[in-house]
Amino acid sequence: MVDVPKFTTLGCRLNAYETHAMEELSRQAGLSNAHVVNTCAVTAEAVRKARQEIRRIRRENPDAKIIVTGCAAQTEPETFAEMEEVDHIIGNTEKMQAETWNGLAKGPNFIGETERVQVDDIMSVTETAGHLIDGFGTRSRAYVQVQNGCDHRCTFCIIPFGRGNSRSVPAGVVVDQIKRLVDRGYNEVVLTGVDLTSWGADLPATPKLGDLVLRILKLVPDLPRLRISSIDSIEVDEALMQAIATEPRLMPHLHLSLQHGDDLILKRMKRRHLRDDAIRFTEEALKLRPEMTFGADIIAGFPTESNAHFENSLKLVDDCQLTWLHVFPYSPRQGTPAARMPQVNGKAIKERAARLRDAGDRRVQLHLAAQMGREHSILLENPRMGRTEQFTEVLFDTDQPESQIVRAMIRGIDGDKLLA
Repeated sequence: MVDVPKFTTLGCRLNAYETHAMEELSRQAGLSNAHVVNTCAVTAEAVRKARQEIRRIRRENPDAKIIVTGCAAQTEPETFAEMEEVDHIIGNTEKMQAETWNGLAKGPNFIGETERVQVDDIMSVTETAGHLIDGFGTRSRAYVQVQNGCDHRCTFCIIPFGRGNSRSVPAGVVVDQIKRLVDRGYNEVVLTGVDLTSWGADLPATPKLGDLVLRILKLVPDLPRLRISSIDSIEVDEALMQAIATEPRLMPHLHLSLQHGDDLILKRMKRRHLRDDAIRFTEEALKLRPEMTFGADIIAGFPTESNAHFENSLKLVDDCQLTWLHVFPYSPRQGTPAARMPQVNGKAIKERAARLRDAGDRRVQLHLAAQMGREHSILLENPRMGRTEQFTEVLFDTDQPESQIVRAMIRGIDGDKLLA
């Protein structure tokens, strides 16, 4: 039996952030004997894994009430409503509301009169829930949600229908959150969102992400390190480029939502950039900050992708000097335009994804080799492991002060990690 609510988080960092908020909301409501699954909908495989996880939880906790939420619950609530293992399905808006958890906690079995399926129209939501918590993470690094939702409609992506339209947390709220985190001893803050570079478009005077970054660094002078998560390079503004060039506390690591390296496929994806735009951005960023490293999301086997199209993606790894790759083998999501396009053979998708990962591994080794003999500022996540400014993992052979930043010389390589 589950005495207090347990949570399983699938998917992105934003989901993990929201799980942290739900833990607090369910505790305040007095919810007990429940297991909450916060699902991901980014691929069909993600939904399959969610269903598999729910069945496992039911086998191991036959008496607990299972509550399913997250993007998959929002986009296809009927899928989970058909599962006899599931007691409640709540949407992405409802999961961040205290009244939802208060309703779930009523009655001897905590069900009360709460409807089994509570999933409303996410597109009608106009506010974020970023005010609920002050961030989460390890003792050394906290994540702060500054934006949610997405106004774009890439042909492969179901996420806007799970997250709704783009909405931003006001800059003053963000700054106050980060001040509190610094006061609590955090040495690094990561700004997160679904479409981070759209931050501010719905706020008065329509500020840009770069304005937010510069404001944080100015108004929180005691924050040692600020990091930004995945961005759309075509939407990067002049203020953010200025911050990259002039602010050493902004970490030299950017994760780019590139998705592909061929112009025709990018157009079929309904992306807003072309191949040369991505290359031009990385070249400019490296001129402003030579130590900058890049990660990227790349999809292998998008519908209609030929061998020649794929080779352009493969070449993009070197052309953009990418280091940390997130490779996604394409899988169709029902309800998206790409699902109706001519599909690529599954075996070819798997082979192409493997080749992209190999290219990424090669770039990682080049990056690691270039760090030999260099001194880095390393933020300790535990006594024997920390990360450099570029988010490279570093191992120590003696205990270091956890959650602190130390200067150390790189003396070796162990797989995809550095030794100091």
